[in-house]
Amino acid sequence: MTDRILILDFGSQVTQLIARRVRESGVYCEILPFNTDPERIKNFGAKGIILSGGPASVLEIDTPRAPDYVFDSGLPVLGICYGQQTMCAQLGGRVERSDHREFGRAQVEISESCALFDGDVSETWKAGAREQVWMSHGDRVIELPPGFRVVGKSGGAPFAIIADDERRYYGTMFHPEVVHTSSGAELLKAFTHGVVGCGGSWTMAAFRAQAVQAIRDQVGGAKVICGLSGGVDSSVAAVLIHEAIGDQLTCVFVDHGLLRKGEADEVVDLFRDHYNIPLIHKDASEMFIGALEGVSDPEVKRKTIGGLFIDVFDGEASRIKGVEFLAQGTLYPDVIESVSFIGGPSVTIKSHHNVGGLPERMKLKLVEPLRELFKDEVRDLGRELGLPESLVGRHPFPGPGLAIRIPGEITRDKLEILRNADAVYLDEIRKSGLYDEIWQAFAVLLPVRTVGVMGDARTYDHACALRAVTSTDGMTADYYPFPHDFLGRVATRIINEVRGINRVTYDITSKPPGTIEWE
Repeated sequence: MTDRILILDFGSQVTQLIARRVRESGVYCEILPFNTDPERIKNFGAKGIILSGGPASVLEIDTPRAPDYVFDSGLPVLGICYGQQTMCAQLGGRVERSDHREFGRAQVEISESCALFDGDVSETWKAGAREQVWMSHGDRVIELPPGFRVVGKSGGAPFAIIADDERRYYGTMFHPEVVHTSSGAELLKAFTHGVVGCGGSWTMAAFRAQAVQAIRDQVGGAKVICGLSGGVDSSVAAVLIHEAIGDQLTCVFVDHGLLRKGEADEVVDLFRDHYNIPLIHKDASEMFIGALEGVSDPEVKRKTIGGLFIDVFDGEASRIKGVEFLAQGTLYPDVIESVSFIGGPSVTIKSHHNVGGLPERMKLKLVEPLRELFKDEVRDLGRELGLPESLVGRHPFPGPGLAIRIPGEITRDKLEILRNADAVYLDEIRKSGLYDEIWQAFAVLLPVRTVGVMGDARTYDHACALRAVTSTDGMTADYYPFPHDFLGRVATRIINEVRGINRVTYDITSKPPGTIEWE
């Protein structure tokens, strides 16, 4: 079995980053709530355990604690921030409120060597070195448990790194998982590879083979349907499942008429002709656009589109006999966010069904082959499966499509204008070699008309806004700093080539306070 690391989550906003860094080093890991049943923790089969940070204080009553199994198992343990504090408190040390809280960048001096710093996986973490780290704590350890010693300190955290080499317990007061800790990934690798002894053999090729077998074991001889949107997640899931069970899979592509220019044809050509996957293409654009007539509230738009999608998909799927499974492109962040790690597994923060409502209505079992992967890992799997880079690397596209990029009422004319403007914008981004630097880029057709002058004549046409952001996960985002000559070139092309637009603006709002999409 592949070497595994278990991350117990105490509610940190960056726990997912720990998992990403560990996986980037070739070690498979999963995140479970701190209060997971000890038997489940034991049965996971981890070779080492990482305790995440969290917002609570160990000084308060009834705050999270690591299960006793963690310290009874004999496994190596790394505690990060709150994880370090609860480890010390549970093993006989002392924690107190700090007079000098640290939030942000700090310098840690490595004062002594320890087993965590040994070997070639931690070249930067050596006695005498100074490392930039990211702190976020109001409490601090003031007395170490028996067996521990200080091996790193900062101005506000004299116990910044602690070590018990005999039991292979280590703790950091800072967050090695964030990019602001300059050599944090190396420190995590030093723990997983050096201390724990993981081999780093987890690859997309290995995941592919395991996933194919798991799909076959789950599905057997039954039929599977997959709601195909043309996005990265559903496309990768479809190709992976087809590799496992062949024509037992049927994809259903519902064209709601709210896609980008040429997108429907691309999806059909790729899956029906290139991959030869059974595909039902339902053009329901008249139904969707008709239902949206006169609707301007964004939430009503979303609910209208979602409800109609379920109706159309259900109708097409019911014509396929013997279907027992519904395939979805659920990702690991969806799984993690579905559980409150402070309140416990029973408290739902956010429910995730890529095709909301369908599993309950159709009484189908779910096949979710990507539920253990992050977005960037799904892209890697797509490349492993041979999907074209134009699909694997494409920007996210919302389920409601262009409907939420036209604030106000939707009309066929507005959709055509926006499709053409968006196509020009993305064409210029690709020509400039900027597409892969940007998380998401799109045009928005504004619900205003402006006066213009074109060919010595007065015009009164739509205004268009351009949006482009950089992000790692879509939770926060910054606008992309295009050069002014690029924006000028795009604006000129849109106004000259897209009939109905006479003014172009660029949105420089970050998230927060704004959202990436306009609606």
